Amino acid sequence: MDRRKFLASVGGAGALAAMSATEKVDALEQAMNQELDTRVVKPGICTTYGKEPRTPGNPDAKYFHMGHDPRLPLMSGKPTLVEFFEKRLAPANHLLQSGALALRSGLPETTVLACLLHDIGGGALLRTDHGYWGAQLVEPYVDEEVSWSIRHHQALRYFADEDMGYPYPEAYIRYFGEDFSPEPYIHEAAAYAKTHKWYKTARQICINDVYAFDPNVEVSLDMFYGIIERNFKQPEQGLGYDGSPSAHMWRSIIFPSNFL
Repeated sequence: MDRRKFLASVGGAGALAAMSATEKVDALEQAMNQELDTRVVKPGICTTYGKEPRTPGNPDAKYFHMGHDPRLPLMSGKPTLVEFFEKRLAPANHLLQSGALALRSGLPETTVLACLLHDIGGGALLRTDHGYWGAQLVEPYVDEEVSWSIRHHQALRYFADEDMGYPYPEAYIRYFGEDFSPEPYIHEAAAYAKTHKWYKTARQICINDVYAFDPNVEVSLDMFYGIIERNFKQPEQGLGYDGSPSAHMWRSIIFPSNFL
């Protein structure tokens, strides 16, 4: 990615300098995601975060916006994970490429699902601490190993594991310097994860993350339908309406522009 484009995406060199170490890395990954989606397909409006008109498309209207935002595809009354991919995350090329790499490597279906969902928190909710947001979002619906691995890939990506085929990302050196180091809580989380029984699953997310920014590769969600059906516990009431601990998070993705 061109450094000038990256600086422009975060508001300039001054804004970048004011960011914490982890905020810089999250900003880089977000910018790379956006560039990939733009280069692979013409993206539609996936979210409306940062835009709060009184009514969509008419900032001078009398009332503040509530309910469905007409700039976004209408979600069904019982949304599925596939529907969220199609109507809120699309084109999601980075996630699809990550999942496809894991699938082609012959990894277990739970690991493939973890790779497919690893950045869902950043793509649908918040960029900062996206591993934690993503893990909490999917936790009620996946095996504990999947949510744990999504949560801890965030810290592990900063630390190389040559034995598993994960060198320190060159992009981090180019953009943040050779002396870059994340915050202490990231070091602590990574140290904990390295001794955990699911460490290798979280590390596989990192491996299939760093190589999943190929502008010449297109992946269809269709290839994951079976894996999602077998490994994602789709609630009968629909995501956002089942009363789970993360239902409110799914509703926020459905209605991202609501004033309240």
